[in-house]
Amino acid sequence: MRQRWGVIGLVAVVSFFTGGWLLQRGSAADGNVYQQARLFDDVLSHVSQYYVDSLSETSLYRKATDGLLSELHDPYSVLLVEDDYKQLTETTTGNYGGLGIQIDVRDGWITVVAPLPESPAEQAGIETGDQIIEVDGKSTQGWSNERAVNALRGEPGSKVHIKVERTGISQPLDYDFVRARIHLKSVPAGTLFPGGVGYISLNPVSESSAAELQAEISSMIQKGMKSMIFDLRGNPGGLLDQGVKVSDLFLEPKQEIVSTRGRARGSSRQFFDDAQQLWPNLPIVVLVNEGSASAAEIIAGALQDHDRAVVVGTPTFGKGLVQTLFTLGENVALKLTTARWYTPSGRTIQRVAKNEEDQFEMAARDSGKPAALLTGADTAKADSVAPIFHTDAGRTVRGGGGIVPDILMRPDSATAGEKAFIEAVGSKVQEYRDVLTTYALDLKKDQSVRSEDFTVTPAMRAEVVQRLARKKVTLTPAQVSDAGRFLDQSLAYEVARYVFGRPAEFRRRARDDRQIQTAIDLLKRASTPRDLLGLARATTPTSNAPSN
Repeated sequence: MRQRWGVIGLVAVVSFFTGGWLLQRGSAADGNVYQQARLFDDVLSHVSQYYVDSLSETSLYRKATDGLLSELHDPYSVLLVEDDYKQLTETTTGNYGGLGIQIDVRDGWITVVAPLPESPAEQAGIETGDQIIEVDGKSTQGWSNERAVNALRGEPGSKVHIKVERTGISQPLDYDFVRARIHLKSVPAGTLFPGGVGYISLNPVSESSAAELQAEISSMIQKGMKSMIFDLRGNPGGLLDQGVKVSDLFLEPKQEIVSTRGRARGSSRQFFDDAQQLWPNLPIVVLVNEGSASAAEIIAGALQDHDRAVVVGTPTFGKGLVQTLFTLGENVALKLTTARWYTPSGRTIQRVAKNEEDQFEMAARDSGKPAALLTGADTAKADSVAPIFHTDAGRTVRGGGGIVPDILMRPDSATAGEKAFIEAVGSKVQEYRDVLTTYALDLKKDQSVRSEDFTVTPAMRAEVVQRLARKKVTLTPAQVSDAGRFLDQSLAYEVARYVFGRPAEFRRRARDDRQIQTAIDLLKRASTPRDLLGLARATTPTSNAPSN
């Protein structure tokens, strides 16, 4: 039967990120909706009957749906079908069926980066560096990452057989697995640095984020954490209600967290803190960058506006819009922008469209830099036109263009020599990664690296260059010398990962992470949140200058 009203008459029970409500069908203000519906139906009928190529009605309705959403000119309003819907569900819940293995392609084989804690893979003894050479009797040589993921994942309770090659063991190892429900935590285990400075990251903002974060902070405090780095870099956002609950952990009752304003009933709301915070004296530095978006920006904005944390990094993505998920059938949903959100001070951080004046893009044009990587001096012009708001303590914050950190701190940029090295490697970047991994696994086999604080020696660097040459990646002595820091860091991270594990790799990376080191320095000098706020106010613009 022809679905005569198609996209015109959609009525759906929707699941708003903060509660359920019913979207009612409306009528056009000019009373012309039925004429337009008839016009649409007539066009559809003529295309179906007379267009030069045969198209099914199902195809035509889908094209009409896609066209309608495209004409909104909103990249966040999309129809999710099958795999896209499944991927969104997995992202927001953190749940999927599988073995619990992080993998990557190395030297043409599927290589284990790490088994997830308490997963079937970890319980069976799968180790970092293992090469999965067969899945259900099929060789994995040359497989892409996507193909391997599809083969290893499946319905919980289903079976899969894999064969593994392990460094130091001559014969392949056989494993029979029963796939389980895997929960990928949005809050991995934290790291405790000297001086009681703890590091905890959140990515993405999923349905269990607040509970996971509360548990991890409590665990870290028991281990001696006295101050906290809260890393939201690269966090694309997620669920609005969880963004509110995460913010609730750090604020006082009745403090506003975020407000939303939309056209439909139920889309305009204010969200306030409900519970007394558990760690009122814990100094917090929030790290953000251009990859921090949506619900991550809600968290950063709420903590900044209430002076609960000092924000360090680069301006965030600038997504001040709320999407509602309308379930339209099995494995079909409409993700539609239904509201804008505002920080407690009243800021909207949404970046404006390209055909409008965006103050941060103006500053970027003047400075010749990306808007997300501006220094304090670069944003002087932007500050002169951006709307002014104030935090609880009276500090000035600006609207538009994302959350602007209290301390603008760009990551270290590549030197000219490092850029030349990357260009020389060119299309052989996969071979470069393969060499680093195989060399790291050889060092693990030889047990020649015994401490995670090892130093990358000239001999180790020379070995990498020789192995690259065998893969027809030839580098001049000058290129190797100019890229020394880059080569040494890349090799150090890879060896730390495959010899000592992911936590050791993170500790090595943190040493070279300018934003983390800035946060550590601030927190070591601050015993209270008020002390930390004072240090942020005293930070001079010269501290924001990029280093090379």
